[in-house]
Amino acid sequence: MSLPIISADARLAEPRGIKGCIFGKSGIGKTTLLWTLDAQSTLFMDLEAGDLAIEGWQGDTIRPRTWTECRDFAVFIGWPNPALRDDQSYSAAHYEAVCAKFGDPAALERYDTIFVDSITVAGRLCFGWCKGQPEAHSEKTGKPDVRGAYGLHGREMISWLTHLQHTRAKSVWLVGILDERLDDFNRRYFVPQIDGSKTGLELPGIVDEVITMAELSDGEPGQGPVRGTGTPANGAPYRAFVCQTLNPWGYPAKDRSGRLDQLEEPHLGRLMEKIRQPAPPASERLTFAPPAAAPAQSDT
Repeated sequence: MSLPIISADARLAEPRGIKGCIFGKSGIGKTTLLWTLDAQSTLFMDLEAGDLAIEGWQGDTIRPRTWTECRDFAVFIGWPNPALRDDQSYSAAHYEAVCAKFGDPAALERYDTIFVDSITVAGRLCFGWCKGQPEAHSEKTGKPDVRGAYGLHGREMISWLTHLQHTRAKSVWLVGILDERLDDFNRRYFVPQIDGSKTGLELPGIVDEVITMAELSDGEPGQGPVRGTGTPANGAPYRAFVCQTLNPWGYPAKDRSGRLDQLEEPHLGRLMEKIRQPAPPASERLTFAPPAAAPAQSDT
């Protein structure tokens, strides 16, 4: 058996999906982004029962109602993890059991994109399940142990997200609510609305793209024309994607592709097309300034 090295040509020829999450305040239009995707190749995982916003959309939908169903769909979509024991979720045994229930996984080959609405509700389903597990109860008294429930919740959510992330051939987009808060010094900051802190902290390291769908207005700091957003000239609010970590509003954002501008039009289909464009040379993408030369030391 030879060393399983993947050549650069083979790696570049592999089908690659985009993994990302889109956060925004309630009502900003996250679910309606489905209208910008190809309905024939998109599978909508509807956890919020909020499909009134896409009434008339012609794509297919699945509607898991429990955390167990969420895990089953994840392993059915992403195949098994060979590193796991048979008694663990996402293992080969779990995958075989799910295939026996759902049928031939070839039925998913027609879908290029999985749209999950929302990670906020997935977190609630997960936490509800965690509270009923033995780890969420004290071994001495048998009473509920909130710390144990939150610890299990963090591990479960990260395992679920990581398994979806390793679905190489498909794009997976998760949307969620973004909360605005004030710190002890009355400074504004933003956090994803997900039960517990572990998932929100680790999520940016799992996905390729973190996008904030925000309401902006002409004349804000760092603001310029955004193609396709209908930027008004009178300061009226409009929606845009905030895509880069360094942004003047402090919104959570990250672009692993290096192809996105700070602001992009709120059209998920065209955003994915831009991410899939040929990458510019590394010398153009990496803009790290060289360190300043140290001042010369005087002998006097």
